[in-house]
Amino acid sequence: MGVSHFNFMKNPWLFALMTLVLGVLGGLVTGLNIRSDEAKGGSPSEERGAGSAKANSGLRHVSTTERDSKRAKRPMSIGQISGMPGSTQRVQAMLDFYADLSPSQFEREAGKLNQLPMNERMLASFLLFGRWAELDPTAAMEFSGSMGFGGMFVKPTILQGWASVDPAGAAAYLAANPREFSMMGAGGRAGGRDGVSIIGAEWARQDPAAAMAWANTLGEGRAAAIGGVVGEVAKLDPAKASKMLAGMTGEDFTEAFQSVARSYGAKNFEEAQAWIASLPADQRNDALAAAIGGLSSDDESRAAAAQVKLMAQGSAKNRAVAEVVADIAREDPKYAAEFLMEQGSDVAKRLSMRELISSWVNKDAPNALAYAYGLEAGDLRDSALQSYVMSNNATDPSQVILVAENIQDEGERIRSLSIAATRWMQEDAAAATTYVEQSQLLTDADKSRILNGRGRFGGRFGGDGGERRNRTR
Repeated sequence: MGVSHFNFMKNPWLFALMTLVLGVLGGLVTGLNIRSDEAKGGSPSEERGAGSAKANSGLRHVSTTERDSKRAKRPMSIGQISGMPGSTQRVQAMLDFYADLSPSQFEREAGKLNQLPMNERMLASFLLFGRWAELDPTAAMEFSGSMGFGGMFVKPTILQGWASVDPAGAAAYLAANPREFSMMGAGGRAGGRDGVSIIGAEWARQDPAAAMAWANTLGEGRAAAIGGVVGEVAKLDPAKASKMLAGMTGEDFTEAFQSVARSYGAKNFEEAQAWIASLPADQRNDALAAAIGGLSSDDESRAAAAQVKLMAQGSAKNRAVAEVVADIAREDPKYAAEFLMEQGSDVAKRLSMRELISSWVNKDAPNALAYAYGLEAGDLRDSALQSYVMSNNATDPSQVILVAENIQDEGERIRSLSIAATRWMQEDAAAATTYVEQSQLLTDADKSRILNGRGRFGGRFGGDGGERRNRTR
């Protein structure tokens, strides 16, 4: 299959977008599959009643009849699915469509992905290659090699699908072909997850002891693999996972320790506090910060904020503040700002400001801007103003660019001006061009980059060779 079928992946910026889409889809597909399992009488947990097998056999008989009836009504092609109303309905239809394919049919369907719009093509790629990997992972991997740059995006999906049914096989393939996953980073990293941690997590869902035994055989990537295993166990049973930390040291311990603390905080914060109290004194602050992050992400951000206030100043508290502010700001940015300003650490404020303003802009851009302008001139105010510019897709770009002019730091100001000008070009090229050409805040090199469509990254990332700027401010 030629690379032309996957030319949507030739642009490097798609990597971040693909990572985001795959993360969202992973949760969505897991939810759909869990609901499907529950409808058949199964359970996503390890614990099942002694009589469940017999009960499930009857339910499977019913579901088989229903499945045959539904199959007759299903769309017969991905093109038909693309024309269906309802986003969730299309996702479910794709799941059903790919579930019915035989291993020999996947290559043909992969060649049809270019018929879909960009967003649906990415979604379908995830579902298709994930299912193909469960049935014939080596064929899926071989096909991904024919996709050029695009193949690097689907390999993590194939690896995860493979590990979900045959983790030992997936681990052997990764060990034998590390260069195939070089885009994922050391050990194969995608969206912050190592290939080994992906395998470790999938293996832990099936056999935690075997997964840990495998992780302990690794050299490079060992810590990430152990973190994946322990982190997965911790999601269901943080107390059990905490016992797995015994004997760990160094990076192995750090990765796994954070996973346990975070899961403990999300599942039962009181139990997390009891566990933290049992730890050596030099580990408690880091554990508490991670546990508070878990509590905050579990729709308990205000309770988490109360816990943060009790922490001693330091890097652990700074991290906890940033997480809590980001979570609170999605619902109540004004309260998040008040909480942030109560914190004495300038580091915590800088870590938190971009997320705070970004969320605030989406809810109430005028008040977000008023807050940013009200900050004392300096790095924190610059961070707030830059976040406003980068996050604001609703306000007239001719007004947003005026905000960018007020950023004091030269590099940050140029980047923000470039972003605002690029957006303005899309709406009113003539007016934006006039602004850029007449600006005294931009060098000729800056202007050329913007006017030639390269201005989004501006400033010192624009390739001006470190040109010294002299401007009238």
